[in-house]
Amino acid sequence: MATPNVVSIKKHFAPLQDPRIRGRKRHRLLDIIVIALCGVIADCDTWQDIAIFAQKRAAWLRRFLRLPHGIPSHDTLERVFDRLNPQVFAACFCRWVQSLSEVLEDAHVAIDGKTLRRSLARSQGLRPLHLVSAWATRQSLALGQVTVDAQSNEITAIPKLLALLDLKGALVTVDAMGCQKEIAQTIVAAGADYILTVKENQERLLADIQSTVQQALDGDLPATTISQHTTRQRGHGRQEERSYLVIDDLRGIRDRAQWPQLQAVGMCYSERTINGQTSTEVRYFIGSADRGARYYGRALRDHWRIENSLHWQLDVTCSEDDSRIQRRNGAANFALLRRVAISLLKQNPSTRSLRGKRKMAALDTSFLEELLRGSRQVEKV
Repeated sequence: MATPNVVSIKKHFAPLQDPRIRGRKRHRLLDIIVIALCGVIADCDTWQDIAIFAQKRAAWLRRFLRLPHGIPSHDTLERVFDRLNPQVFAACFCRWVQSLSEVLEDAHVAIDGKTLRRSLARSQGLRPLHLVSAWATRQSLALGQVTVDAQSNEITAIPKLLALLDLKGALVTVDAMGCQKEIAQTIVAAGADYILTVKENQERLLADIQSTVQQALDGDLPATTISQHTTRQRGHGRQEERSYLVIDDLRGIRDRAQWPQLQAVGMCYSERTINGQTSTEVRYFIGSADRGARYYGRALRDHWRIENSLHWQLDVTCSEDDSRIQRRNGAANFALLRRVAISLLKQNPSTRSLRGKRKMAALDTSFLEELLRGSRQVEKV
């Protein structure tokens, strides 16, 4: 993919309303956003880190930013990002990413939540901030995020996130919390397919799937309505086998008409052996894609890339769980910058680790420029 450039940032973030009082703004909003993005890519995990980075790289930043009053202080960075509306900021980011629409054709979009544990502020009565993110699993690209309201949960946040995305032709996977008829309808209305994990929060549906799967295993359903696929993996001292069963005979699903474009139900049985100890797990799911067990198996397996390729990297590479930014807007907006940074770092073909790339970007502005927009010269914005 072509790496997004600074000029495209100007184009897609231009509609972002500046929350500061007119006449009292010394620094351009666009300059602040670009400085923060560059800083987070370049191994900065706090507002203070970003300000120090910008001061040391001021000459390089002036190549493509105006900086009429020099480098903003860390207090300015913190105030501005705490006043920016996270949903509007995320929407601008989504437009920026979706300008790379050719990358997202036939995308698999995994939806999942993550808690910023150190954002807890007991003195203010604030629980840890919880965010729901969208991740293009095959492109390793963060597509957006929304904040879960303090008095709500992911069920209300997921539709807001889906509304930000261009999902036409995509496959959307969501864990059991998002297994809701309204969420399925939103995905279908956007021209996408869904695969939703089913657990006890959909008790009637779960019981019907279990009964249908048992009929299939007992040979009581037509063989033409059943698809099976098995995968085996070995490595790192463990052995894992996953068996997928997908059934398109839905006569046993009593509420099938209430689930938009429901095409199949299924089961994944996994058996894992580590150091001679074996454990098993059974998961059930529904889907709107008229496809076989191999397709469903790959999608269910790839869904966990949002955990391994995004959430785990946010903690290990960007120390997100250690971040003590507690103000709600500031914490959410900094979290978005981290997701942008992880995406850009993953697009770079270097074999270095993501942490190594961040260190390299901090030390070498030519590499940072490469991360931002490849080998082309950065233009004034």
